[in-house]
Amino acid sequence: MWPAVSAWAAPLNTCAECHEMLEGQTRGPAALFQVDVHSKRGLTCADCHGGDPAAQDPTLSMALEKGFVGRPARQDIPGFCARCHADPAFMRRFNPNLPTDQYAKYLTSQHGKANAAGDEDVAVCTSCHGVHGIRSAKDPLSPVYATNIPGTCAVCHTDADLMKRHGLPVNQHWDYAHSVHGQALLVAGDRGAPHCASCHGSHEASKPGAIAVGNVCAQCHSLSRDLFAASPHKMVHEALGLPECEVCHGNHAIQKTSDEMLGTGPESFCARCHEPGSKGFETAQAMRAAVEDLKARIQGAEESIQRAHHFGMDMEDAEYTLHEASSRLTQTRAYVHSFSIEKVKSVAGEGLAHADEARKAGEKAVEEVYFRRKGLWVTVALLGIFVLALIAKIRSMDKKGPTHSG
Repeated sequence: MWPAVSAWAAPLNTCAECHEMLEGQTRGPAALFQVDVHSKRGLTCADCHGGDPAAQDPTLSMALEKGFVGRPARQDIPGFCARCHADPAFMRRFNPNLPTDQYAKYLTSQHGKANAAGDEDVAVCTSCHGVHGIRSAKDPLSPVYATNIPGTCAVCHTDADLMKRHGLPVNQHWDYAHSVHGQALLVAGDRGAPHCASCHGSHEASKPGAIAVGNVCAQCHSLSRDLFAASPHKMVHEALGLPECEVCHGNHAIQKTSDEMLGTGPESFCARCHEPGSKGFETAQAMRAAVEDLKARIQGAEESIQRAHHFGMDMEDAEYTLHEASSRLTQTRAYVHSFSIEKVKSVAGEGLAHADEARKAGEKAVEEVYFRRKGLWVTVALLGIFVLALIAKIRSMDKKGPTHSG
């Protein structure tokens, strides 16, 4: 039996007092526990390890009859933590928002199943959260803080000897760190970027499996997933047991997408499966052409607006229209996952209309500048003629001399 867990701090804690006076590893727990999230909530050593924290005599404070259990076996740690973390009523007294299904999820995970089978290699709670210095997941120093999760998983998953025993590769962290997701999280610090747990789960960690890959990606890329699900490719992927998004984009080493992936060029993914002359090949060509046409129109509109800007014209409305065209280009790129040229052209067509409107606004503004300049030169010319006529008149009057009356 595990020791009963109290909901209040004991008045004395001889455990900490004693361990703080010791040296080496036996002193470590007391020092680390000072920053532990459990300590900050008022829990003590005895709440996990049992014993009598008020007893001055070590033999009494760590007596078995006092419920002292010492260090739990590694295999028992998930159940050990679940005494509190799987009890909604108890957890509500400390953090009502903390989920209490972590242990149930862990039992369904690859780690949990292996642990139940007696595998001593697999991760348990302390493998990821630490032991006596456990911090909140919102703390940047926590090993389960978003930007730290890849490194935490890598402790085991880059261990060649450990992974060899389980027939697993060790390149996942390297691939992820150099992927578009890894660069966003680890380099740019974007905590919204996916990490290991975003795709594999945390307590329920497991391989998504071919059938679930699309659903995993849909957590962020919902439009692309919905379009794919309604496309002809969906049925083919299911029939062949292919992981939807992963076939083209990969998994851990996902790179930033480019238009070169679409169409039938040397870097095209479409041409890997669709042979020249096939309907798929022609559809790929048409979709790429629609994207390139819209890009060219947008560039033309940008140049037109820039010329107008050069002359000092106010192009705010045209820039907004151009932004709409750029938004349609982004949507067009997403709509290629429908693999329907009609749908792609429909969205691209809206972008073309916006781009043409913006381009015409720029051209009109430049024409207005030239019109104003032309009017200015005409005005200057007329003023010049008037001045010359006036000068001629004055000179004519000077030659005639003064006129006298009487």
